Amino acid sequence: MDVRLSLSRRRFFGGVAAAMGVLGLRPSSSLFAQARTAQFTGSEAQYDAYVKLASNENNWGPPESVMKAMNNAWKYANRYGYPDGNIVQVIADHHGVKPENVLLTAGSGEVLQVVGTTYLTDGKMVLGSDPSYGSVYQHATNIKADAIKVPLDKNYRQQIDKMIEATNRHARDIGFVYLCNPNNPTGVIITAKEIKQILDNIPKDMPVLIDEAYHHFVDDPAYGTSMPYVLEGRQVIVARTFSKIAALAAMRLGYAVAPADMIARMRPYSMGSINALVKHGGVASLKDTQGQADIKARVIAIRTKTTRELEAWGYPVIPSQANFFMVSLGERTVQPVIEEFRQKNILVGRPFPPMLNHLRVTVGREEDMDKFLTAFKEIFPKKGGSTIAG
Repeated sequence: MDVRLSLSRRRFFGGVAAAMGVLGLRPSSSLFAQARTAQFTGSEAQYDAYVKLASNENNWGPPESVMKAMNNAWKYANRYGYPDGNIVQVIADHHGVKPENVLLTAGSGEVLQVVGTTYLTDGKMVLGSDPSYGSVYQHATNIKADAIKVPLDKNYRQQIDKMIEATNRHARDIGFVYLCNPNNPTGVIITAKEIKQILDNIPKDMPVLIDEAYHHFVDDPAYGTSMPYVLEGRQVIVARTFSKIAALAAMRLGYAVAPADMIARMRPYSMGSINALVKHGGVASLKDTQGQADIKARVIAIRTKTTRELEAWGYPVIPSQANFFMVSLGERTVQPVIEEFRQKNILVGRPFPPMLNHLRVTVGREEDMDKFLTAFKEIFPKKGGSTIAG
């Protein structure tokens, strides 16, 4: 069985550190969130001049409805107790659950951390795919836990059969199973059928954390959110964020939806430090369904256009269902390429071991992607016809 224990931590964080050095970034007090919280150390003018395609942000920014709601909430800035838009109830209503099924967090990253702290006790390990969103594994390291990592297959898909086998083989030692859907950094989905397959074939009391940070950008009918499993009372925790489709990355707002007993067990490990402005912005965002639909349509159209042009230039792209994609660089490794793009005022990617010949690129506005494609064609020579990677 091709299962790797605690794979490549040194290589991964070496790559992250190198990337932050090149980009003029410094890490926050911890590397939690897989370097996502790295701070830019230059001037505002320098930062604003960059085309930012490195962190899977929404380059269109919050819609007017969300900005208005947040601005109106400034009147509560001097208060501890204040009307918060009833955000937990609004989230619960949005998903057809009860407030006790919702845990409000500082982005979905805090959900991943809280789940780790809750369930990785007494030597328990997390089981997930590799590569995937690494903050889960890093947090396990921080609390002196460990991980079982199942490599992606040759088509960059998560190997559900092998994950089931590994979970059942090590069931006594596993605290929870982690599924990122769509996966980061590849953008590849786990189908609804595969989610059901893993839930039906592992121990019924095994917690499963399903990270749906990028689910808004999926247009594949084989995909399905895992929220219905919470309604069934399954041991499923679904993580969501307002950082992507809602363009509130810097505001730090996310949440978990899970059975009430699981939420109650996790709640003591949550900071509960969400501010008044972002709570009101989150409520407005959930109500602005047309705005989210517009961003989804733009992302999908620009994602399709950009990846087709890269493939026509001769560079395979992994089929993505997220607001980013990975393009193969052939024989070149990603770190020097990141620097070449930076010299052209474009921020892209970071290393994702072992996929060091792939560059992850955020889908930005049309003008952003035009600049990216121009730079790509200056850096990489045209090759013969290519097919989609995988």
